[in-house]
Amino acid sequence: MTSDLDCARSIIADATRVVSLTGAGISAESGVPTFRGPGGLWKSFRPEELATPDAFRRDPQTVWEWYAWRRGLIADCAPNAGHAALAEFALRRGGKSIITQNVDGLHTRAAREASGQADPDAAVPIEVHGAIDRDKCSSCGARTPGVADVDVQAAATLPHCDVCGGMLRPDVVWFREPLDPDVIARAFDTARAADVCLVVGTSALVHPAASIPMVTVERGGHIIEVNMEDTPLTSFASVSLKGAAGQVLPSLLDVDLSN
Repeated sequence: MTSDLDCARSIIADATRVVSLTGAGISAESGVPTFRGPGGLWKSFRPEELATPDAFRRDPQTVWEWYAWRRGLIADCAPNAGHAALAEFALRRGGKSIITQNVDGLHTRAAREASGQADPDAAVPIEVHGAIDRDKCSSCGARTPGVADVDVQAAATLPHCDVCGGMLRPDVVWFREPLDPDVIARAFDTARAADVCLVVGTSALVHPAASIPMVTVERGGHIIEVNMEDTPLTSFASVSLKGAAGQVLPSLLDVDLSN
């Protein structure tokens, strides 16, 4: 691990631009549940039954009840050392450099905590799957901060848009929905311009996001992977570091989080 870590640190030190792609693994260290797999049931529903446009049209109250519950769980979680290290590194390097598949908003919270009086924008991620703490109008598409207390007693009491009156929904990409073309294009352009793509805590199974690191490689750059186990990207990585993001990233990125 030490020699691999030294090699990865050397690659990063020689790079002009480093981009990071993060997945559920980094947030699992903060206690964010994945809502998938055997423990993913909620009131007998699975995420695949609730996180769809059809489910929202059919039963917006139940969908909103689930998302309000999820927002409460995530609000009780905090960014961990992995989020903090990436935020500090991005602020030090400058330029938008974090891409995330996560919708929990922990990277944005880490950016604000790390920035102090500085502009946190460089550490605010490109969120390819949206953000659970934002709302989007299902009619006009206007985006607003998430409603804090959602009244799910009736369709009329659910949050509605101040612009057009349409019903609001969580600003996340649902199953069977396309990604925002502008957002995913920004993500690919960012990776295309990078010398190194740092892949952290993602299974690399969900496309097109999982393909983002490959455009860095195709331009002659490196993948450095930080994960608990091998993924489809491991064979393409110049260095693969096995371990938790909160333990590996501060050392890898030479970030002191003691203050």
